Amino acid sequence: MKYEHLEELQGKIGYKFSDSTLLIQAMTHSSYANDNMKNKLCSNERFEFLGDSLLGMVVALIIFSDRPSLKEGSMSKLRADFVCEKNLAELASSLDVGSYIMLSRGEDNSGGRKRPSMLADAFEAILAAMYLDGGFDPVFDFISSLYKLHIEKPVQKTTDYKTVLQELIQLRPDTNYLYNLRAETGPDHNKTFHVEVIVDDEVLGEGSGKTKKGAEQEAARIAVEKLKS
Repeated sequence: MKYEHLEELQGKIGYKFSDSTLLIQAMTHSSYANDNMKNKLCSNERFEFLGDSLLGMVVALIIFSDRPSLKEGSMSKLRADFVCEKNLAELASSLDVGSYIMLSRGEDNSGGRKRPSMLADAFEAILAAMYLDGGFDPVFDFISSLYKLHIEKPVQKTTDYKTVLQELIQLRPDTNYLYNLRAETGPDHNKTFHVEVIVDDEVLGEGSGKTKKGAEQEAARIAVEKLKS
């Protein structure tokens, strides 16, 4: 990563690293590390693991502090709503993180910089790099500044696209559908599931997520949009 790119990214996240190699590792996708083994680069997979834990802790602390009347179940749901892959990818996109991820040529050409799972992973890796460089306080301040306004809003009811799809299918006699797990990628501690929904032998939707259920919901959402159109 070029020096000017490092400076740009640090400006966007609002944190100046003492050890810039930590930020470089946070932006190193496994595909790039594998293609450049002679340079002995480490991918950001271990950073993702640490960043995921930091994110959950900070959001839990914010909710615990700001919502003293909430019960455990509501707190868990609120946290889950805001640490999901979709929201993390949107946060990463707002900071233009995708432009700085170091990818193999194949991943880059296939649209990796805009893939929600990759953006979410890079966001978590940045949190880990920040923690390793400056401790907990800058991580808390960074996440708090991004999440505070969202957490203050009422919890929005999430559309259950699998149920919506099922209801649409029931309107079509003799129509069959199923969810097919196409692939699992990533390390065991941080897998991404890729699912397709097949309606009468035709793939109507494809989705990815950190859980099979989340991937199925995304595939169902796309299928619902196609059926309604």
